[in-house]
Amino acid sequence: MEKYLISEALKEAKRSLLLNEVPVGAIIVKNNIIIARAHNLRETLQEATAHAEILAIRNACEVLGSWRLNGCDMYVTLEPCPMCAGAILQSRISKLNIGIFDPSVGACGSVINVLQNDTLNHWTEINWLYNDECGNLLTKFFKDKR
Repeated sequence: MEKYLISEALKEAKRSLLLNEVPVGAIIVKNNIIIARAHNLRETLQEATAHAEILAIRNACEVLGSWRLNGCDMYVTLEPCPMCAGAILQSRISKLNIGIFDPSVGACGSVINVLQNDTLNHWTEINWLYNDECGNLLTKFFKDKR
C-alpha cells in the first residue's frame, strides 16, 4: 500500500512538472482512502504558500469539514519546508511519509525537526521512504533549469 500511495504523490509531482513548477506532490489518506491530493502551484498562482502540502491540507479540511486531520496520513515526495511542517503540525496529521529529504530547508529531520519537538503541542510520526524516483524527478528538474 505504501508504494502505491507514494506513486500517487509522484503523479501529483509530475503534474506540477508539466506547469514548470518544482515537482512536488502530496496526498492525504484517511482509512486507506485518498481524500486529498495536490501539487506545487507557487509559480502558477504567484502565491508563496501554494506548496503541495498546504494545498493538500486545504483540500482535506474541506472534504472532512474540519481543520483537524487526526487519523490522516500524508505522503509527500519531498521533505516539507518549515512553513509546510508547521501546517502539518497545526492540522494534526498523524503520520508523514516522505519520499526524499531536503538538505537545504527540510523541517522534518534533515535540517530541523518541527514535527517531533517535545515543546510543541502535537507530535507527528515520520516515515522516510527514500524513494529514488522522487529524488530523480527533482534532480532532473533542477539540472534542466541550469
